[in-house]
Amino acid sequence: MKINVVKNVLEANDALAAENREKLDAAGVWCVNITSAPGSGKTSLLEKTIPALAAKGLASAVIVGDLQTTRDAERLGNLAAQVTQINTEGGCHLTASQVAAALAGLDLKGLEYLFIENVGNMVCPAGFDLGEHARVAMLSTPEGDDKAAKYNTLFLPADAIVLNKIELIEALGYDKSRLYDDLKKINTAAPVFELSCRTGEGLETWLAWLGAKRTR
Repeated sequence: MKINVVKNVLEANDALAAENREKLDAAGVWCVNITSAPGSGKTSLLEKTIPALAAKGLASAVIVGDLQTTRDAERLGNLAAQVTQINTEGGCHLTASQVAAALAGLDLKGLEYLFIENVGNMVCPAGFDLGEHARVAMLSTPEGDDKAAKYNTLFLPADAIVLNKIELIEALGYDKSRLYDDLKKINTAAPVFELSCRTGEGLETWLAWLGAKRTR
C-alpha cells in the first residue's frame, strides 16, 4: 500500500510539472531548476547571472525555495524582474504544486528566463520534476571532490553541472580529476562549468550555455 501511495504522489507531481512546462512554453519562458547542497552558491550564481542577462535585454524571474526566511529572495529582489519566495516550513524540496502556485502569482509576459532556486539539499530534489526545461546540479570546492559519487542521484538527471568556488582549488587541495572520473560513471552528457562567482572566472561560458539552450 505504501508503494502505491508513493507512486500516486510522484504521478500527481509529474502531471502538474507537465502543466507548469506547458504554461511556460506558451509564454516563451525558459525555466532552469538549480539544485545543490546549502552554501554551494546558488544565490551568488543568480546574483551574477541575472544582471548579465538583463544587460542583453533578457528579463528573468526567480522562485526561491527555503525552509524559512526570505533572505535569498531579498538578495535577488533588486536584480530580477520578479521574485517569489516559497517557504517549505521544513520540507526538504520544492514540488510541482508549489511551483504552480508561484507561477500563478507571476506575470510571465516579457520574461525570457525563470530560475528556480531549490531548497538546499542533495537528495530530495532529485526525484521531483517541477516543470523546468533544464536541471542544473551545482557543487562547490569546499564540499569536497567526492560529492558526485556520494549523491549520484542529483547528478544523474542533470542537464548541466556547475562547479563553483574554483578560486579555492589550490588552497583546499581539491582534486578535479576525481570529480570528472566519477561523472564519467554517472552522467557524461551534461557539460561541466567551472566558475567562480567571487572573481567572475568562467561565467561567460555558463551564460553562453544559457543563451544557446533557450534559443534552441
